[in-house]
Amino acid sequence: MWKQFIGKLSWKSLKSSSGGGGGGGSPTAKSHPMSPRENGSVGKPNASPRSPSGVAAGEGRSREDAFIQKVDICCTVYDFADRGKDSPEKERKRQVLMSLVDSIGAAEEPLTEAMMSACVHMFRVNLFRVFPPKVRSATVGASETEEDEPFFDPSWYHLQVVYELLLRFVTSPFVDPKVARKYVDSSFVSKLLDLFDSDDPRERDCLKTVLHRIYGKFMGNRPFIRKAVSNIFYRFVSEADHHNGIAELLEVFGSVISGFAKPLKEEHKLFLWKALIPLHKPKTVGVYLPQLTYCITQFIEKEPKLAGTVIRGLLKYWPVTNSQKEMMFLGELEEVLELIDMAEFQKCMVPLFRRIANCLNSSHFQVAERALFLWNNEHLFDMISQNRQVIVPLVYPALERNARLHWNQSVLNVTMNVRKMFFDMDERLLLACQSNFQVEEEKRAATEERRRLTWEQLERNADAFQPANTSFPAAPSSAPPVVPTVT
Repeated sequence: MWKQFIGKLSWKSLKSSSGGGGGGGSPTAKSHPMSPRENGSVGKPNASPRSPSGVAAGEGRSREDAFIQKVDICCTVYDFADRGKDSPEKERKRQVLMSLVDSIGAAEEPLTEAMMSACVHMFRVNLFRVFPPKVRSATVGASETEEDEPFFDPSWYHLQVVYELLLRFVTSPFVDPKVARKYVDSSFVSKLLDLFDSDDPRERDCLKTVLHRIYGKFMGNRPFIRKAVSNIFYRFVSEADHHNGIAELLEVFGSVISGFAKPLKEEHKLFLWKALIPLHKPKTVGVYLPQLTYCITQFIEKEPKLAGTVIRGLLKYWPVTNSQKEMMFLGELEEVLELIDMAEFQKCMVPLFRRIANCLNSSHFQVAERALFLWNNEHLFDMISQNRQVIVPLVYPALERNARLHWNQSVLNVTMNVRKMFFDMDERLLLACQSNFQVEEEKRAATEERRRLTWEQLERNADAFQPANTSFPAAPSSAPPVVPTVT
């Protein structure tokens, strides 16, 4: 009976404590927390696992932790020189990389700062590496523009996925550039630019796309990227004379230059004069000349006054003994002259057509023929006709020498056509130039005749002069060395 009474009493006390507000220490109260409606409180609800905010926070943490865990797995670097070594681990890493690519591509929420930091660290570990020194051939007869056979990196099987992940990371709308710029900083960009010297063309092509996206998204890095690329060009021209990624860097900057605002800043003009124009100096200019020409023409389209600056730069670095390079310069010169206006043309036409006259008399028939084909350009021919009083006297002697002395029949035919064009343009001027040429040729012939007679006179005087047959005494034979005697 006492047991029944005590049982009822304990049940009533337990029931009363659970119904009141002060029974928070009982087991029942802990296992079944009261809602604010039930206990009459107006405070925030408890962040229990069953509440929506708690569930979201838990899912966010689990998403971030799972993502970082995958990224950490990809930070392991394997040796790809031996294909059979660590094959299961390599394949597992590649599968994880591909899952990360899909995760960023299908993301619906912004990446947290911890996730961004882990990604950039993984990019550094996998991509940034030191390339082996280049063994360059010293063959003299090799063509300067001839490219070696491309080298394919054995680790590209994984690097390709890492670059795809980097591109997805940079272009993702869920990557806040203000936060990511803490990690995609100047050091990261500098190391990325160093990779442009890779021997693998596939890697350089991926880098080209990634750099362009970084330049577009991280606006704070733009001045540093321009300065760093300028330094690469400076070292290539002045010191290294070899770099694998000049064409790709110029291709990126072709689109960058097209986005420059008008009028051009002084910094951009200095980039043209100090970085781009000196790139005509190296022997390997043929490898990247189309991209370089595109960048230069973009500058001229932005500001036509720069055409004269470009032509003076071309004349400064004009090749003298390299006929193949000279033909490239003539092709680029024609593209620049297509964009030049009359005022700038008149400033540089005298040194320009002196150089063209030298090309007309080149013994290499392709150089002479390419220079003669400039007259087929309608825009250039129109400017020549308007300034014929200055230009025709500069080039007519070269045309006349070609007509008399050049060995190639094709050059002779084109020369006669150009002479006929000048004759139809201004017959009186052409006849005056012809008479002047005759006078100059007579003077030159007279000078050569006097020089020949002078040398003949010197030779006769030398034969007539018989020097005295002086004999010098023979040098005494050297005495044998005296060996000291020891007493």
